Amino acid sequence: MANKRDRQATIRELIAGRPVESQEELRKLLLHRGWDVTQSTLSRDLRELRIARVPMPNGGARYEVAAGSADDGSPPLDALLPHFFTQIDGVGELIVLHTLPSGAQPIGEALDAEEWSEVIGTIAGDDTILIVCRSSTAREKVMRRLKTLAQA
Repeated sequence: MANKRDRQATIRELIAGRPVESQEELRKLLLHRGWDVTQSTLSRDLRELRIARVPMPNGGARYEVAAGSADDGSPPLDALLPHFFTQIDGVGELIVLHTLPSGAQPIGEALDAEEWSEVIGTIAGDDTILIVCRSSTAREKVMRRLKTLAQA
């Protein structure tokens, strides 16, 4: 069987070629192409490829490859946040930002790329990001900025 790069190229091709609404649907499409992958391998591939479920106007969702910026291929925060943001809360110097499933990694990466002086660092899971700020005042400023970007 071919390698990881070939498998991920097939995933990109399938996502670009038709609406795919679930990992199970994508797994079956891959199986028809000769790729028998586990759910954990598929999740890892989707995360590495920055593919996430994006809400559709009809209320459903589909997987899409995040559009990249011209400089490094990573999507900018202002392009991602309106699509993936669900809620935000904070206490002290900490912010917890919730996203749609698979949205935390690309948003965390985009947030790190912003290099905001108020942010010490981020930790991103699947749908939650912990943002550590320099102070409670910095946290308030970052939360306001994130809420504004999420409404764009």
